[in-house]
Amino acid sequence: MSIEYPVSPLRQEIIVASKTIVVKVGSRCLTDANRHLDHGQIKNLVDQLYEIIQTGRRVILVSSGAVAAGMDRLMLTSRPKDLGRLQAVAAVGQSALIEAYNRYLAPYNIPAAQALLTNDDMKNRTRYLNMRNTLNAALDFQTLPIINENDTISVDELKTTFGDNDNLAALVANLVQAELLILLSDIDGLYNGDPSDPNSHVIQTVTGIEDNVQGMVHDHLNSVSKGGMSSKIRAAQQVNSAGGCLIIAKGREPDVLRKIFAGEEIGTVFLPHGEAHTSRQNWLGFASEPLGSVYVDSGAVKALQTQGRSLLPKGIKRVYGHFEKGDVISICNANGEEFARGLSNYSSDDIQRIRGLHSDEIEDALGRAPYEEVVHRDNIALR
Repeated sequence: MSIEYPVSPLRQEIIVASKTIVVKVGSRCLTDANRHLDHGQIKNLVDQLYEIIQTGRRVILVSSGAVAAGMDRLMLTSRPKDLGRLQAVAAVGQSALIEAYNRYLAPYNIPAAQALLTNDDMKNRTRYLNMRNTLNAALDFQTLPIINENDTISVDELKTTFGDNDNLAALVANLVQAELLILLSDIDGLYNGDPSDPNSHVIQTVTGIEDNVQGMVHDHLNSVSKGGMSSKIRAAQQVNSAGGCLIIAKGREPDVLRKIFAGEEIGTVFLPHGEAHTSRQNWLGFASEPLGSVYVDSGAVKALQTQGRSLLPKGIKRVYGHFEKGDVISICNANGEEFARGLSNYSSDDIQRIRGLHSDEIEDALGRAPYEEVVHRDNIALR
């Protein structure tokens, strides 16, 4: 039975302002109790996505379900634990999943544009920008880009996985500068307590992700889905930092997307707060992989966090790892806690020689002084 939710002016404003939307759908929303693909659910999702596209909005779908689809086609009753077998199941499932989407998109004359990504595609700045160009071109062709992690080659041992599609969806949303990311899952939203407690209720609006919000996380993972509320909170942090909104809602709620786009208060909306990061800063902060790190003193922490300053050699106490000029590095406080990332103007060897020095002493130490800053403020992303 469909539930009617009150219409919120705030939600309506969010929808009106959202011209590019990323929708992520979890495995549990696409499979039945026996872990088979639920074609009725897929068709219903496609019908609602088509209605959004008809409004002139740009829509990208991040879809889980490849492993579940592969298990279905191979008639498996349990998820394989062996890495090679699991990846083979994903390879089978990818074709089954995209076939299902194309089947239900065909009456609308909208082709699916499949993109399988690894974390390396996001970490590498050139490949990151290439993917942005590809997705924008696919949208220009009036296709529905459907994105999933490339499970057939992504492995934890090589540290190339996104970990879950919530994180992937957030990276994609920031990649295309989407105003809205919708996470459709098997949960109604963020609860103020344990969802199994009848006294708990869904929080409609979150205006800032503080420690008290993190404390509300109650994850119950299963053999089908990999994400949980904690991953959704991290996704919200990424999207909010770029000035976008995120909505968590239950994917099996009848007409869930129609209700969201009607401005109904369904699920939980996370609102941006503070100054929005640039696209480059978001890539630095969330998609890139640091190749080394520097530990800085309290004065440098304050200068970067509250004054928007560059990182000067004077504030650097220690250097770890081997990196070259132009590489991404972690910037950590004295306790080793990362609070920023940035593009280094100097190699790790050079920083070892100039750390603790004033900028006007760089030339004496290195025989050259191309930069006064180790990391310029325009190339720093706070975390």
